[in-house]
Amino acid sequence: MSNLPSHARVVIIGGGAVGASSLYHLAKAGWTDCVLLEKNELTAGSTWHAAGNVPTFSSSWSIMNMQRYSAALYRELGTLVGYPMNYHVTGSIRLGHSKERLQEFKRVVGMGRYQGMDLDILTPDEMRSRYPFLETHELTGALYDPHDGDIDPAQLTQALAKGARDLGAKIIRFCPVTGARRENDEWVISTQQGEIRCEYVVNAAGYYAREVGKLFGRDVPMMVMSHQYILFDEIPELAAWSKEAGHKLPLLRDVDSSYYLRQEKYGMNLGPYEKNCRAHWVTPDDPMPEDFSFQLFPDDLERLEWYLNDAVERVPILGTAGLSRVINGPIPYAPDGNPLIGPMPGVPNAFEACVFTFGICQAGGAGKVLAEWVTEGQTEWDMWSCDPRRYTDYTDQDYCIAKGMEIYGHEYAMHFPKHYWPAGRDKKLSPIHDRIAALGAQFKPYNGWERAMWYAKPGDDTSEEATQTWDREGPWAKRIEAECLAVRDAAGILDLPGFSRFRLKGEGAREWLSGLITGRVPKPGRIGLAYFADDKGRIVTEMSVMAIEEDFFFLITAATAQWHDFEWLQKHRPAGAAFILDDVTANFSCQILTGPKSRDILAEVSDADLSKGWLTHQTAHIAGRYCQLVRVSFAGELGWEIHTKVGDTAAIFDVVWAAGQKHGLKPFGMEALDSLRIEKGYRAWKGDLSTDYTILQGGLERFVDWSKPSFKGKAALEREKQQGVSKRFVTLTVEAGDCDAPYMSTLWSGGEVVGETTSGNWGYRVGKSIALGMLRADLAIPGQEIEVEIFGDRFKAVVQPDQPLWDPSNERLRA
Repeated sequence: MSNLPSHARVVIIGGGAVGASSLYHLAKAGWTDCVLLEKNELTAGSTWHAAGNVPTFSSSWSIMNMQRYSAALYRELGTLVGYPMNYHVTGSIRLGHSKERLQEFKRVVGMGRYQGMDLDILTPDEMRSRYPFLETHELTGALYDPHDGDIDPAQLTQALAKGARDLGAKIIRFCPVTGARRENDEWVISTQQGEIRCEYVVNAAGYYAREVGKLFGRDVPMMVMSHQYILFDEIPELAAWSKEAGHKLPLLRDVDSSYYLRQEKYGMNLGPYEKNCRAHWVTPDDPMPEDFSFQLFPDDLERLEWYLNDAVERVPILGTAGLSRVINGPIPYAPDGNPLIGPMPGVPNAFEACVFTFGICQAGGAGKVLAEWVTEGQTEWDMWSCDPRRYTDYTDQDYCIAKGMEIYGHEYAMHFPKHYWPAGRDKKLSPIHDRIAALGAQFKPYNGWERAMWYAKPGDDTSEEATQTWDREGPWAKRIEAECLAVRDAAGILDLPGFSRFRLKGEGAREWLSGLITGRVPKPGRIGLAYFADDKGRIVTEMSVMAIEEDFFFLITAATAQWHDFEWLQKHRPAGAAFILDDVTANFSCQILTGPKSRDILAEVSDADLSKGWLTHQTAHIAGRYCQLVRVSFAGELGWEIHTKVGDTAAIFDVVWAAGQKHGLKPFGMEALDSLRIEKGYRAWKGDLSTDYTILQGGLERFVDWSKPSFKGKAALEREKQQGVSKRFVTLTVEAGDCDAPYMSTLWSGGEVVGETTSGNWGYRVGKSIALGMLRADLAIPGQEIEVEIFGDRFKAVVQPDQPLWDPSNERLRA
């Protein structure tokens, strides 16, 4: 007789570490009427063969948060749930071979310090004192993490499962899910033991998540890699040292050579991430098996030969050990290597907690985040780095395979600001892609759309190697400067395909929109910025609202925000509403024409009324083609956005480009735009604008209409205004060195951390390094001197008045 209940509040599909953690955290939140379904035994997927490393290191603020939480949870979990666990907190040494790697380490040390973790940089001599068997040739330094270690994945999963059961949640093993359907606003989950109804469902199926996703009409963006690690026999010299020291060696990672080396009892475990890697289950002759529980792939040691030889040179005692066993198992990869945690795109009351490449170290934090998504509809930390909606319709299987293999082969790679990964490119091309490519455009994808970053001249070094630097200077610097100055002195044109665009039209549209945004809805013929807050008053997103008629709008937002923002709107659309809301992103394209000569250029080619002021829009014709001219400029100069139907874009560009030549018109790219916008203090999405900050902290009170009877987040913002904000958005000028402040650089005053940067860049019009950030409120005073930590060094910074650095009174913008 089946023990499957007929109903649950939440059903979790998948019984690995992440699924068990999700169940445990839901139960801890008071949602005990939850059921986990596992097709085999708990841990039967990637969990059972996982190495079990538990690093806290990440160059991502949100993932560091998640991993830090996991490590802290695991240290007390055994006691909390009454289950014995093998968790060794050994610390780790992460080796660096270059100046650039040490810069990355120093940045992470600063981030870790801000999160309460005592990370440190070691010299070669200090490495030897902690790891006496280490050869330090060619090393420039190392990062030491005292919180790193390893855990038994099976014990971790069983401990989380026990904790969940003790709180009242249920786990049904040997219960494969075979189908899913919606009935009466519920999910009906079919299994081999019968059906179970639920309000919410979670796909936590690991490397099988794509197959489970198909049951919900969802094509999960993922692929599966073959990952091997080698276990070695006992090494007498290591055993003697370890017994005398009373502890294990720190976990060693040679990130530039791409492997980790861990003490395993008195032997060792070597785990490479090889460039000559292999994907599985991606071709017709290698299909995804119905069940791969507790199974492994055949050994493929030839792929590991170089890494083994390198590790022996680094730690010679490894060469004295016999090979004990090779583990070669499947691990899933999303196209950027980050997991998928959050709402299942386009599927009601469904969530994903899957595709974890590092599932053991992230499982604890992932369970916390998933439980928050389900029970509260929002998370404590902004988790865009893991949000499934960060991918849209361009992630076909070829793309996922290419990106997964690229990420695996560069698992420890540094993510330099001017480096653009080459795999999986050209998924979406602008109608004028060929034209701007011929002008020297260097491209980077945004939501699959290729956009020009900067324009190279003949002879410029555009190699991938040239971008391997954190420094401001490079082949791009003088080109970006010239683009910025062309916009300042004459005119520039920027091709901007892929703006997310939603059409809102019909009775009640204005009233509904007013209840969602913090400010006022613009009148017909006007455009304005609108900010959307959650119930805690935090910044969900920013959209431009273009009012066509009283109840007809286009809502325009960032390319990468397409599915995120559209789902936010759909979620809050009342049942039975008379207005329509649809995504028309694919129908339109956009170009930015900006600079003091932009009016002269348009006067020659359009029938528009160019005397219309800032924040207006109008229908016009260029080259006999319809367009919408919008009097705004993210660059902070006189300018227009030219919105066109896709089929008309090229003809309009050609006419504008030809007319602009005698006026000094030049193409400019996204790098120049970022420099121009930061001089104006304009915020960027998911950097300066995120749920890590409230509307008031973000310096956006001028976009709040307190006189409205209600809007989402109003009560929380009123409380915050009364109590006073804890931190404030500021613009800083920085006496920086070779590098501008990256995201999440720490701000210092009086020997303590008092805030963080949210973005930084060089301002070519003002000739200064600029950072935007969040600073403790009592220090957010114009003229206040503080310090910004940039790659481990602190530089003087000065808080600026609450106005743009460039054209503070917006005279050029309004010209």
